[in-house]
Amino acid sequence: MKILGIESSCDECAAAVVEDGKRVLSNVVATQIPLHAKYDGVVPELASRMHTEWIYGVVREALEKAGLTPAEIDGVAATAHPGLLGSLLVGLSFAKAFAWAGKQPFIAVNHMLAHLYAPRLSSGNVSPVSPPEYPFLGLLVSGGHSIICRVDNFDDITVLGTTIDDAVGEAFDKVSKYYGFGYPGGAYIDKLAKDGDPTAFRFPMPSLHKGDHPYDLSYSGLKTAVINQLEQFRNPRDTAAGPADIAASFQKTAVEILLRALFRAAEDTELNTIVAGGGVAANSYLRSRLAERADLRCVFPPLEFCGDNGAMIAGIGYQYLARGDRSPLSVVASARVQGFKKKYP
Repeated sequence: MKILGIESSCDECAAAVVEDGKRVLSNVVATQIPLHAKYDGVVPELASRMHTEWIYGVVREALEKAGLTPAEIDGVAATAHPGLLGSLLVGLSFAKAFAWAGKQPFIAVNHMLAHLYAPRLSSGNVSPVSPPEYPFLGLLVSGGHSIICRVDNFDDITVLGTTIDDAVGEAFDKVSKYYGFGYPGGAYIDKLAKDGDPTAFRFPMPSLHKGDHPYDLSYSGLKTAVINQLEQFRNPRDTAAGPADIAASFQKTAVEILLRALFRAAEDTELNTIVAGGGVAANSYLRSRLAERADLRCVFPPLEFCGDNGAMIAGIGYQYLARGDRSPLSVVASARVQGFKKKYP
């Protein structure tokens, strides 16, 4: 079964064709990074306009690279939530029209669940990992979300912890913007941090002591410390610390905030397999720290499938369609998913 997947939840206009939920026949991603870089962040209206201009060409290229005609597609999957509403509407509307015109089954999916599915994909240069047995812990980390969850099936997760304010990827972007490191912030900070001292600044970890928040996360305090209170946290033995040291110290603290909650969840649930997904899953420090835990099996998607892409949408879409699920063409996009963020306390 060959599924066309369309993803347009933020600033990546993406389409892919995946066979039987595993084999990637094509994966086309038209990035808008150069368009948004001068603003040091995604401009929602500009993103949706670019999706409108690019979506037809991106889907056509995905079909051509797969060597297929529209009539040879067996089903269509598209992101319906969460994300920027204007961007979501472009990809979702195009996918529904494509499915209607070809009388093909259609499924609307949650692209955060698709991130957890990404390690199961294989392409010319990428082999899939051995599928982890359910249940396992999921770590979903991106510009919009930071989620620790129990995963019982490809479409069945229980959120254990999430951010009460900023997502980890958002913190990377805002710190990078303030110091002029570059956009997207995660990639630039990761690269810059390799030449820095992660102990040059001792940034604080959040203390979520009110209510029941054992696995929840917070990044507003760290962001404030790095941007507005930098000198308070300088290591007195490192008076010459520069940009690379700021990047390394911030990255270390940001990742350790994640890992503190994740390791606590692993201990409490007695689940020793962790599957990571989302753009921040490409972070080299996060990957190296998790690799240190010999008692845990940590599964990451290949770098090409960490960011938003159509292949993960097509892959998880196959699972729904093979089960017989269908979405009505009246389905609407939604910017948020209930439970993916929490209030405090």
